[in-house]
Amino acid sequence: MNAEIIAIGTELLLGDISDTNSAHIARRLREIGLDLWWISAVGDNEARIAELVDQARRRSAVVITSGGLGPTVDDPTRAAVARAFGVPLEFRPELWQQIETRFERYGRKATENNRKQAYVPAGALPLENPVGTAPCFIMEHPGGAVISLPGVPREMEYMLEHTVLPYLRQRMTLPAVIRSRTLRTVGIGESLIDARIAELEELSNPTVGLAAHPGQTDIRLTAKAATAAEAEAMLDPLEVDIRGRLGDYIYVIGQAEVEEVLAELLLQRGQTVAVGETGTAGDVALRLSRLPSAAHVFRGGTTSADPTDTAAALAAAARGSATWGLGIRLDLTASPPAMEVALASADGVETQTMGFGGHPALAVRWIGTAALNLLRLKLIRLS
Repeated sequence: MNAEIIAIGTELLLGDISDTNSAHIARRLREIGLDLWWISAVGDNEARIAELVDQARRRSAVVITSGGLGPTVDDPTRAAVARAFGVPLEFRPELWQQIETRFERYGRKATENNRKQAYVPAGALPLENPVGTAPCFIMEHPGGAVISLPGVPREMEYMLEHTVLPYLRQRMTLPAVIRSRTLRTVGIGESLIDARIAELEELSNPTVGLAAHPGQTDIRLTAKAATAAEAEAMLDPLEVDIRGRLGDYIYVIGQAEVEEVLAELLLQRGQTVAVGETGTAGDVALRLSRLPSAAHVFRGGTTSADPTDTAAALAAAARGSATWGLGIRLDLTASPPAMEVALASADGVETQTMGFGGHPALAVRWIGTAALNLLRLKLIRLS
């Protein structure tokens, strides 16, 4: 049993908006144990949508489309799905009544082009949309079903949660659930992680995958089992194994950023930090200032226009009344590029010089994360 998502809208192909719908649908399908094999996007073109839907329904038991159900000329999903199945569109009076009632609640009158939304492919199972004016529908066939949802995220999410997922649980054979767990690491590169856990990445169930970000790498653990409890039980020993191999490089389970974890450590100890930076436009200070606990743990930041200022000097100057002073120096014009971070306390200053081989646009985020991690590790090791 596998699924496929088709995002419909020319604006997606132009890059005008991001496809958040597919990500949301993917997460919810994962939670009910339905394997997702493909995600694709197509513009508002009836022939191309029909071609893609026809391909998708032949290779995937569940196909979910989002978008193209509005009343305008460039909303071709209904006609495209009908074309893919070789059937005409048919008018459903009950859908038209629902649309008119919806507009009356808005204090408006449905126009003739809204009537277009009351047409669905012949034989389709119509789905009332109580949070919008675009009815949805399901085309069942011997190999599965094509489910068409609105593109408006709020409407799509409501229909998915209240109609589509219950339908899938009832009509499809879903003997398993999928659970996923993300271990976030910092201070170690993707290739080094791979070297330590390579054989785990070859497991089939549970699975292990890596996703690199500037300054950190995520390790995603996924398990499929008959129940959620069984899936979680499969992940537990795998997590223990990976923690044994990576230790303090793992800083959190979930999606928290390193500054959030650092702030929690400072709060627990009743300590504070101040920041001095050059070459980063105050990026680390900005990251800390945005935290909910900033008033309790952050004592402000200073920036220097002099690229020759050392991280040690910046850390010492910034510290003031704070428990810790964090210094960051980034100079990409130097040869080789100057990248160093420093940590100042009542006991003195320690400095780390580092190299960076990534794209210059990522350097600010990368060195800022390295600086925050320097203090995180210090607090852990002083515990």
